Amino acid sequence: MIQAGIIGGAGYTAGELIRLLLVHSKVEINFVYSTSSAGKKLSAIHQDLVGSTEQLFTDKINTDVDILFLCLGHGNSKVFLENNTFSNTTKIIDLSNDFRLIQDALFQGKQFVYGLPELNKTAIKSAQFIANPGCFATAIQLAILPLAAKSLVKDAIHVNAVTGATGAGTALSATTHFTWRVDNFSHYKAFNHQHLGEIHQSVDTLQEGLQSEIHFIPNRGNFSRGIFATLYTTYDGTLEAAKTLFKSYYKDAEFTTVSDNSLHLKQVVNTNKCLLHLEVHDGKLLITSVIDNLLKGASGQAVHNMNLMFGYDAHLGLQLKANYF
Repeated sequence: MIQAGIIGGAGYTAGELIRLLLVHSKVEINFVYSTSSAGKKLSAIHQDLVGSTEQLFTDKINTDVDILFLCLGHGNSKVFLENNTFSNTTKIIDLSNDFRLIQDALFQGKQFVYGLPELNKTAIKSAQFIANPGCFATAIQLAILPLAAKSLVKDAIHVNAVTGATGAGTALSATTHFTWRVDNFSHYKAFNHQHLGEIHQSVDTLQEGLQSEIHFIPNRGNFSRGIFATLYTTYDGTLEAAKTLFKSYYKDAEFTTVSDNSLHLKQVVNTNKCLLHLEVHDGKLLITSVIDNLLKGASGQAVHNMNLMFGYDAHLGLQLKANYF
């Protein structure tokens, strides 16, 4: 059993990570660090864990764990690693955006690998440090990568995507409390969302010489979890050719599937799946991509990366069924 530590244990992503690791056959949770909740039961904060564990949050850190998950707010992972030193063999998976971009990936001698398995599986397997992708970035990249891999991005990509309220984290704000969010819909950070950097990075790396133009409108949905993204771009092929291309690209992907039928969020919520659907309309390829923002877009992908790093079956801890009804 490998020993896992979690830093920043009180948020949504940490709660989902704990839930997954508790049923993982190769992992034992050594500690869950939270200065705000130290001494409390995990289930006092993550109430879905009542009856599943009696473990407590702690303000003590074991520096010799086999793997460390950083579930901290953006910018805080760098500060934490500056102030805390771990064993030379400790593997680290960071769920913030601190190390996702190439210019940030080398930190204090630690080389972080971008942890999108459908793009970097081989590198992930031999990596010690992983920068887990963002949720919107995951859904959008998985919709674009097969095109970029064959240099078929010929024009701007237009993206409209909606995320559930959990995408904003546990801290309350004017746009997350119930009376504002329910029966409501809005966009935010149009054309300048923070995930665009990592999306451009992956797409431009695959299609050499491309300076991709991606127009992204993120939206707030009045539901708890999930991302529903639609993308379109110029395309001069047939639908059958597009399906063949995408299915070939993802033939060895453990959790990404191309569906012949139209999609909805209930097919992926509570799973580590990404489902894709393709349509061709008057010289444009329409791609739909749906994921659970807390699992495939965060904690589930982190567990997938951990499984690859330790040579485990990719599905360990991730045998999850969607809540279809």
